[in-house]
Amino acid sequence: MYQLREETPADFHEVEALYDLCFAPGREALSSYRLRDDVPKVAGLCLVLRDHDDALAAVIRYWPVLVGGVPTLLLGPVAVHPTRQGEGLGALLMRESLAEARRLGWERVLLVGDYPYYRRFGFEKREGVIMPPPTNPERVLGIPLQPGAWEGVAGEVTKFPKGLDYPPQPAT
Repeated sequence: MYQLREETPADFHEVEALYDLCFAPGREALSSYRLRDDVPKVAGLCLVLRDHDDALAAVIRYWPVLVGGVPTLLLGPVAVHPTRQGEGLGALLMRESLAEARRLGWERVLLVGDYPYYRRFGFEKREGVIMPPPTNPERVLGIPLQPGAWEGVAGEVTKFPKGLDYPPQPAT
């Protein structure tokens, strides 16, 4: 039995420890982290999954970025505790968070990841979307949350500007 809920500030250190456990040392040196520096995460989409003992089993985070000047969600990282891998928890976080992003009116999601894994959620390779180096272009993936949301959206992925409210407004 698991409890899915929004990440809170009280979860921060435990979430960071799980990311450290699941990813190689130096994970914060990746180019995607430069896009997150000093940018608030999209709180309503950052989720934690805890077991019946309140142990952290899995997490997912989202950040706003611009793709060719167009607001876009950057998914990641998503992590599942090594003792919980293979239980479908990462897939659960993916499905739930993408559904919530769609409900909130976000139009598109970008991530850097393994195409064979993420294609089952609807992600496709994004030709013309340029992540900061040294990102492998074959790992740049995106999914439209609204019909045609990626049409005409290409170019450099840049940090979301300070002071700009991230779109969209919640759907009513």
